[in-house]
Amino acid sequence: MVVLDATIVNIALPSAQQDLGMTDADRHWVITAYALAFGGLLLVGGRVCGALGHRRAFTLSLIGFAVASALGGAANSAGMLFAARAGQGVFAALLAPAALSILILTFTDGRERGKAFGVFAGVGAGGAALGVVAGGLLTEYADWRWCLYINIPMAALALLGVPLIKRDRPSGTLRNLDVPGVLLSVAGLVCLVYGFTQAEPHGWGDPKVLALLIGGIFLLGLFVLVEARTGHPLLPLRILAHRTRGVAFVSVCVMFIAMFGFYLFVSYYTQTILGYSPVKAGMTLLVNAVCTTIGAMLIAGKLTGRVHANVLIAGSLLSSALGMLILTQLEVDSSNVFAAYLTPSMILTGLGLGCLLAAATNMATVELGYAEAGVASAAYNTVQQVGAAFGTALLNSIATSVTGDYLEEHGAGREAVNAGTVHGYTVALWVAFGILLAGALAVACFSQRRDRTPEPEAALEATH
Repeated sequence: MVVLDATIVNIALPSAQQDLGMTDADRHWVITAYALAFGGLLLVGGRVCGALGHRRAFTLSLIGFAVASALGGAANSAGMLFAARAGQGVFAALLAPAALSILILTFTDGRERGKAFGVFAGVGAGGAALGVVAGGLLTEYADWRWCLYINIPMAALALLGVPLIKRDRPSGTLRNLDVPGVLLSVAGLVCLVYGFTQAEPHGWGDPKVLALLIGGIFLLGLFVLVEARTGHPLLPLRILAHRTRGVAFVSVCVMFIAMFGFYLFVSYYTQTILGYSPVKAGMTLLVNAVCTTIGAMLIAGKLTGRVHANVLIAGSLLSSALGMLILTQLEVDSSNVFAAYLTPSMILTGLGLGCLLAAATNMATVELGYAEAGVASAAYNTVQQVGAAFGTALLNSIATSVTGDYLEEHGAGREAVNAGTVHGYTVALWVAFGILLAGALAVACFSQRRDRTPEPEAALEATH
């Protein structure tokens, strides 16, 4: 539900804009309001989750998310819709770490936890693609408002399962809340995410974009300094400094940078070049969603504990890279596009994404105490959000710039526009391929270096 709402309104946006009289300059707030609230408040949500207790936080955030969705569906003005979307983001920032924390505390056996994280990763990763499918179906056959109303029965269904969740006690308090850390983290993450959303329409060199990005990096730098000195940090730095957890965070960020731009290009390409309807375009991404679930639940679930996690992650990044590589060969007059290009690309990227998320989710929560589950879960989700926002902005701006340069050289006729658009997509996909390949090589090198370095206990035994 949390991931789905990041993408479900994309296809419905034109209908909502016409219905509520939104301007072109303001319509992006339907998406941006959710992203800013969600990404900016995740670390705070992780701390609140521990203070309330994970089960209670899960219940309250489900109810709040449903109420915000109902208000958004009933919106009679653009401002009301923007506020409702921000409200969804606020409760999503509590719901995401609460859900992951419940899994951490429920499944303590390594093999069982691997299977549980496989299911969790498969459902979550599939939500991004399913959001496009659901958005197209609901907009075409019902009404754009149902893209928000759909969360009400989904939340009700989840609430029915709450009595089955193991009760837990609050693992902390908000009395010693790290207020400077809260303010710096929220301000820094909001600046970064908003800066990324503005980079594509205004350019990376725009003074406003530069101010937001530089300001965000500066504020997050101050946040790290504050966390290193305070007695009750919002985010204990040892959580980030853990070597295994660091690999998980970096690999997930790399994957999300590449994949969210990939989803955008496939949606645009199938509709603008191939002439697919929104529903048909969404169904194309459904192949990716199904393969993501298979990769997370079946492949990664069975390999957990049998294959080193770093090997699985490197292989996952390579699989997704190969999927990107296939689409870089597209041309405007390519034939059998669905069978020869889209389907194998959807399969490879889906399997790679599913396997990586299952392995990385397990690694990101390794060796965590009861009190730190919510904070680490929030940090993991924050990395995903920042990577997705950056990847969408970076790859979309590259595609737009390359297309613009192509049209300056070849004119602006219809054939040139289509050829330039495809050329822009393929160049951006080459960049995504390079990012994934670099990530896979980095993880492989890290794994080899680690294998050659004796563990402290082993070194101590060798000296005797």
